[in-house]
Amino acid sequence: MQDFLVALGLVLVIEGLSFAAFPGALRRAMAKLMEAPEAQLRTAGFIAALFGLLVVWLVRG
Repeated sequence: MQDFLVALGLVLVIEGLSFAAFPGALRRAMAKLMEAPEAQLRTAGFIAALFGLLVVWLVRG
């Protein structure tokens, strides 16, 4: 549970810094995401999840 909370905290830090540093770019990126087909978003999410799982597996072994 502690690892999960640390990971959640890191996600919030990274997202917060992204919004603080590049608010205009993130707003434009979100607008483009709204126009993207659902299948494309689903595929990108699946690939991101697999990549995240690979990173955790490599780090935690």
